[in-house]
Amino acid sequence: MHAQTRLPTPMNSMRLFVGALSLALAGAFVTVAHAQPAGAPRGPDAPGFMHHGPGGGRMLERMLDGVNATPDQRSRIHDIMKSAMTDLQAQHQAARGLREQLMTLFTQPTVDARAVEAVRQQMLQQHDQSSRRWMQAMLDASTVLTPEQRVQLAERMKQRRDMMERHQRERRTTEQPKG
Repeated sequence: MHAQTRLPTPMNSMRLFVGALSLALAGAFVTVAHAQPAGAPRGPDAPGFMHHGPGGGRMLERMLDGVNATPDQRSRIHDIMKSAMTDLQAQHQAARGLREQLMTLFTQPTVDARAVEAVRQQMLQQHDQSSRRWMQAMLDASTVLTPEQRVQLAERMKQRRDMMERHQRERRTTEQPKG
C-alpha cells in the first residue's frame, strides 16, 4: 500500500488554525497567569502586559512573524486579543469568587452536597462563557489572516506539537525508574 497525500481543504485548514491558535494563546495565557505573583495586577492595563501577555506576548509575536503578518494584521490581532483579555478578566474574577464559595462550603461542619453542586454548575457555565469568548477571539483573528497564513500557522503549530510530544516521550523514557 502507498500513503495517500491529503491536501488541506479550507475547512480543515480553518479547524487546524483555530485549534492551533487556541492552544497557543491558551498556553500563553496560562503561562502568564501562573507566572505572576498573587495579587499582582493582571490584564491589559497591567505593567508589561503588551510585552508578556497573550495580547502581545512573545508567542503571539513569533506566530505573527512566522506567517509574515503585516503591521496592519498585527495591530488588528493585538486589538482582538486585548479586547478578549479585558472581557476574560471579569470572568476570571467571577471564577475566583466561585472557588472561594466552594472552599467555604467544604469547610462547614456538614458539607451541603446540593450547594456544592449548584456552585459546580455555575463554574461550568462560567467556563463555557470563557471558552466561547476565546473561540470568538480566535475566529476574529482568523479573519485577519489570509488562508495561506492560516495554513502556515497550522503547519508551524503542528511541528511545535510534534516536537513537544517527542520531548515528553524522551522525558518519560529517561525518568522511568531503573530496577
